[in-house]
Amino acid sequence: MSDPKPVRLLILGTGGMAGNHAESFAAIPGVTLVAGVDTRPQQLAAFCDQHHIPHRFDNLDAALAWGEFDAVTNVTPDAAHYPTTLPLLHAAKHVLCEKPLATNEGHAAEMAELAQRAGVVGMVNLTYRNVPALQKAAEMVAEGAIGTVRHFEASYLQSWLTQPAWGAWNEQAQWLWRLSTAHGSKGVLGDVGIHILDFATYIAGLDVAEMSCRLATFDKAPGGRIGDYVLDANDSATMQLRLSNGALGTVAATRFASGHLNDLRLRLYGDQGGLEVSFENRISRLSACLAPDLETARWTEIPCPPVPTVYDRFIAAIRGEGPATPDFARGAALQRLLDRAEHSAADGARALPV
Repeated sequence: MSDPKPVRLLILGTGGMAGNHAESFAAIPGVTLVAGVDTRPQQLAAFCDQHHIPHRFDNLDAALAWGEFDAVTNVTPDAAHYPTTLPLLHAAKHVLCEKPLATNEGHAAEMAELAQRAGVVGMVNLTYRNVPALQKAAEMVAEGAIGTVRHFEASYLQSWLTQPAWGAWNEQAQWLWRLSTAHGSKGVLGDVGIHILDFATYIAGLDVAEMSCRLATFDKAPGGRIGDYVLDANDSATMQLRLSNGALGTVAATRFASGHLNDLRLRLYGDQGGLEVSFENRISRLSACLAPDLETARWTEIPCPPVPTVYDRFIAAIRGEGPATPDFARGAALQRLLDRAEHSAADGARALPV
């Protein structure tokens, strides 16, 4: 067997998630971490030393002028995705971008269109596509195992505002920015709402035709601020969706789900069966109630084989060995849903076409 096509990777942004990216990509044969970019010199140096990355740049322009890389994993904060990804696409570099793809539909659509025109791989890191139960459930729905989808209930439950398992949210900038719109946050809707919207609609295999949304921001500090951070981003979201085939469902996301560190659930019902998908305490499970068990309501756990990670799929797509999924077009479609949700919430939860 011939050696895999080499891929030289640049890591843009060296915050918390960047470590996962560096370790995952470094483990793929033929991938070399060649450079890091960050405006913070001390953090950049420490990160690159830790992951044995030889080249360091304090700005993207300098890295592009150097140019000795094939692909980029963009791990910058949400508001930086659009302005940093565009020059990379213009330079014909493949890009894996953290979610959300952008902070508004127009920018996300522009990124998707440019990636297509440039003929490069553009993928968005929707990490729960790595969950075996999600992929098996989507496969079963596509094969018609539950018939026509009619109803669903989905939730993404986090509790990091009620416990310190991930650190003191009210003391650390890495958490505080997520609670402040002035610092680029779209709140729980943009942070984890995007995941559960993808989780539900990807498995259902259907687009959203109409949605309504309510958002809530709760008091978390005296005067609603901590230092430079005004804590005005939404903390909880509830949505009602009508899918393209008329199916109805609810989607919820919150950071106040005490007792749930990071749990996703989906109950999906068709006219010939039902599925229950969960990713709780890092364990992936899929259960089904199908004929002939419908009359007795007996549910059976379905085996779910491991699936390639988004990092594996990104490199495979660059090498022409697999599809680029989820691509920038999917990221733009999800951003459209997030925008509609915000508009609905601002308009008293009025249902809006998508």
